[in-house]
Amino acid sequence: MTDSPPPLFTLTGNLLAERTLTFPAWSAGRTQRATAETFQVGGKGINVAKMLTRLGAPNTALGFTGGATGDDCLEWLRRSGLAFRTFPSTTPTRTGTVIRASGQPETTFLGPDAAPDAAALRACADFLDAQPAGLTLALCGSFPGWASPDFDVLRAALTRWIARGTLVADTYGPPLAWLIARPVALVKINADELRALAPDLARLPTHAAAQRWIVTDGPRPIQLRDRSGPLPAITPPQIEEISATGSGDVFLACVLHAWRHRGYDLSAAVNFALPYAAANAAHPGIAEFPEPTPPTSHNFTK
Repeated sequence: MTDSPPPLFTLTGNLLAERTLTFPAWSAGRTQRATAETFQVGGKGINVAKMLTRLGAPNTALGFTGGATGDDCLEWLRRSGLAFRTFPSTTPTRTGTVIRASGQPETTFLGPDAAPDAAALRACADFLDAQPAGLTLALCGSFPGWASPDFDVLRAALTRWIARGTLVADTYGPPLAWLIARPVALVKINADELRALAPDLARLPTHAAAQRWIVTDGPRPIQLRDRSGPLPAITPPQIEEISATGSGDVFLACVLHAWRHRGYDLSAAVNFALPYAAANAAHPGIAEFPEPTPPTSHNFTK
């Protein structure tokens, strides 16, 4: 009997209680009625968990919930089929609204960020410390309040995780600055975030200690770096984009599954992930696209 692969964890620092409104058409400055409304929990780590679950990859989504909007998120998560663990906060979960209309670009309105309180951060740190060694944790999205003393306890837990497991960063701003100075296993960022750090992956700052890098740039080639240095860039498939929302998260989920569960090297993991990310961008929703054709023109090195 083959052992099941170890679970992957995602941590979303800023969950989203998200409603999607669908209109025949819409324009600013007037009252208009939607023809459909749905509710879902958003946030990068949740999106990654959705795709991991679709791939059959064991995972648990972690996050912070608070207030009535947090209760709505918990109810959705219970019905979603996702494995999850949330840490209650006195800060209400942020809200967002997605507007869709045929022939018009999808538009998202986000409410103010919601930083978790000290008790929620402590509970999250205790949970991470209680996990066995050798597991993978991906920090996903923004982490409001990261620079505050309340986050000291979580930063300490992440430092301990680096020493005994695999830490992946898909974040930006202050958390990214903190993480790249430590030997995290993988950093995934976009080209704009890289340009804030260095002209390219060959000229990273001397304090950057992260072991592997993936730099996405929309439809343009993806830059890669592993422990040996920069790798050949990989160009994503060309598609007619419907909604890019969540495509980077689908991409990360597939990279993690290929790399951590299937044993692919970094280039092969990216090649495995690209058809899924492209299919996501070519369809509305997140991780809800028809199964793409897997790539066959490269060697998956283990």
